[in-house]
Amino acid sequence: MERAVRAMALNRAEQRAATRQALLAEGRRRFAADGYHHVVLAEVAEAVGVTKGAAYHHFDSKAGLFRAVVCEVQRELGERVASEADRHEDLWEQLRAGCRAFLAAGTDPAVRQILLVDAPTVLGWDEWRALDEESSARHLAEALTSLAAAGIIAEQPVEPLARLLSGAMNEAALWIARGGDAQSVEQALDRLLAGLRTAP
Repeated sequence: MERAVRAMALNRAEQRAATRQALLAEGRRRFAADGYHHVVLAEVAEAVGVTKGAAYHHFDSKAGLFRAVVCEVQRELGERVASEADRHEDLWEQLRAGCRAFLAAGTDPAVRQILLVDAPTVLGWDEWRALDEESSARHLAEALTSLAAAGIIAEQPVEPLARLLSGAMNEAALWIARGGDAQSVEQALDRLLAGLRTAP
């Protein structure tokens, strides 16, 4: 009897997790395609075959669903940046590869619409920055710290430099997303980064 109760509880937990994941996936698809203001939570729920009440149970509101989607997209972006950087042994090439991966992400509709266009206004600047700092901006700060420790860039306070570069790359990624030339941005980025290197 006890085993059956545990199995039922586990099954319900799995169903709740599956429902939450389905809502997240459908919400992400719609937020990326239509933008935050054109998405209706009841329609997201209907699309995955659950009630509006179930959607509210998992996320409280459309803003709650959006926040969860932003966290997911932001985490994936941070992982993509770290993965590209880790392909290189050289610390300088790690920085370049991570920055290029971040810029390239601007062509992803989810990153463009959800992270770069809607998130700063829907969540507010402070919350959006905090989420960014937990993922891709954290990787940038770690890379700069390693470069300074190795003497590849001048020893300096890392936080203001990381914020300057992060802000510049967010703007550049948004520009690429709106049709800007990615190659010219990468060339400009290389020139900007080269200015940080200490003389050999």
